[in-house]
Amino acid sequence: MNALEIKDLQASVGDDQEILKGLSLTLPKGEVHALMGPNGSGKSTLAKVLAGHEEYAVTGGEVLMDGSPILGMEPDEISRAGLFLAFQYPLEIPGVSIANFIRAALQSRLGEGERLDASRYYKDLYAKMDEIGIDRKFTSRALNEGFSGGEKKRCEILQMSMLQPTYSILDETDSGLDIDALRIVAEGVNAMRGEERGMLVITHYQRLLEYIVPDKVHVVWDGRIVHSGGKELALELEKKGYDWVKEELVALIG
Repeated sequence: MNALEIKDLQASVGDDQEILKGLSLTLPKGEVHALMGPNGSGKSTLAKVLAGHEEYAVTGGEVLMDGSPILGMEPDEISRAGLFLAFQYPLEIPGVSIANFIRAALQSRLGEGERLDASRYYKDLYAKMDEIGIDRKFTSRALNEGFSGGEKKRCEILQMSMLQPTYSILDETDSGLDIDALRIVAEGVNAMRGEERGMLVITHYQRLLEYIVPDKVHVVWDGRIVHSGGKELALELEKKGYDWVKEELVALIG
């Protein structure tokens, strides 16, 4: 199946603290899904588990990417297989320029003996930077070092644009953004939409989904998907909050 399939995923952190409690979700290629839910419901944990974060222990379920299992793979292997994670809080990496970081990531995807064409690389990089509204001088700056929140998020979208992943997980990309930065980031995400790519947008708020209109919205509560619907579900959550979701959870688990 041409999809990212998450089946009955269970995961814990720390002293066996269970966070994901049988979460299931299918993200087909060509679609954008939104994942919403209150703090502590498991949204960011899901993103990190999918990316192979070592602090989380998978205790059950499976994740298939176009039919191939990815749980247990190293983060770099998952990335090269085609999954991209945009972090809620991107890390600063002193001493490594944006240009060199992205170039190394692209080079790692080439076969043995193949080399990235430098002139073509910089042509593509500058074109993407112009689209996202990043000053070309940023190519020589250390990755995220001293960046504002908006600059960090735009840098994440730049990486995604250059790497062209099959599936993208955007973990609260709207966090800390003013309205102008939000619009620019959303435009970068929308430019990546296409039949060859699936995207999961994790967010608390409906405002991001005014710019990135999802094909489907899922609500996660206590480590499970308890409600799914169309884009209008995000408006309902904005209006009513999340308390009513408890009833869905009670009905789900009996």
